[in-house]
This record gives sequence, C-alpha cells and structure tokens, in this order.
Amino acid sequence: MGANISDDGKKARLLAELGAAVRAMSAQGVMVSQAVASRFGLNTTDLECLDALVMKGGEATVGELGQATGLTSGATTTLLDRLTKAGYVERAADPHDRRKVGVRIRKDAIAPIQAIYAPLASQMDVVWSRYSVEDLAIILDFMTRATAVTAAWMQQLHAASEPAGTPRSKRGRPAKPVAPPSSS
Repeated sequence: MGANISDDGKKARLLAELGAAVRAMSAQGVMVSQAVASRFGLNTTDLECLDALVMKGGEATVGELGQATGLTSGATTTLLDRLTKAGYVERAADPHDRRKVGVRIRKDAIAPIQAIYAPLASQMDVVWSRYSVEDLAIILDFMTRATAVTAAWMQQLHAASEPAGTPRSKRGRPAKPVAPPSSS
C-alpha cells in the first residue's frame, strides 16, 4: 500500500511537470512561428498554413486546408489570396473534379523559410537521437493523441463562440444581423 501512495504522488508530480512542459513547448512554438513569420512579412496563420501544406506533401485542396487550420472557407480563401499574391503558393484546378481547387507550394519560394528552420531541425535531431525506438514510439503516440485532443477542443471552441440559436445563411454561416426597426 505504501508503494502505491508513493507511486501516486510521483505520478501526480510527473503529470504536473509534463503539463507545464507541454505548455512551455506550445508557447515556444508560438514564439518561433511569430519570429519566423515576421522575418518573411507573414502573419503566423499564413506561416502555419504553409507548414500544413508542406506536411500534406506540398499540395492540398482549399477544403483540406480549411480543415487542417480550423479556418472558415472564407478565411481560408483570404489567407490563400495573401499567400498567392506573395508568391508562396499557386492555385490549380483539380484535373479530376473541376469544382475543386488545389493549392500547391512554390518550392523555390519557401526554400528561404526552410533554410531558417534547418539549424533548429538539426538540433532537434540531436535531441531525438537520445531516445530508443520504443521511446520514440511512445512520444509519437503522446504527440498524436495530444494533437487530436487540441484539434477537437478547437472545433468545440469555434462552435461555442456563437450564441445558441444564431441564425444561419444558406451556406451555413452566421447570418448578417438585421438592424432593429427605428422608433421614429
């Protein structure tokens, strides 16, 4: 019984330390994104969208990007307008479905961004190399599950940001408010 109390206390302490470490890593990630984005005249959402595209092999549909970023279709279109104008991406019609629009990274345009991250990636490789294959599998499992939890929470947060009963347009967006009649 004494071992359980000690183990419970140790687990509680480790969970608290892990929670603090995850928050610190998340905050550091935000700071890194902000620093890199500002160096290239981007905002962090634009930079993270580029990263989402890179993680999808360099191309995706507008809808896939909206899902990956949690942005509305209108916000995703506006973001892609900025990235297209800045020369980071190009749009292309889907050859199999004309209703879909694909977005492709312009590899030459993102090469300077990737070069900025290269030293950090090398340093992270050194950190990761200290772990066994089994350890890495556990870390990957944790990161994958934690990311899924935060993505689901983000969807709930977006849904909760609208008051209950908000009228919706035919496209499913919140309808524009109607001005109350004047009392003149």
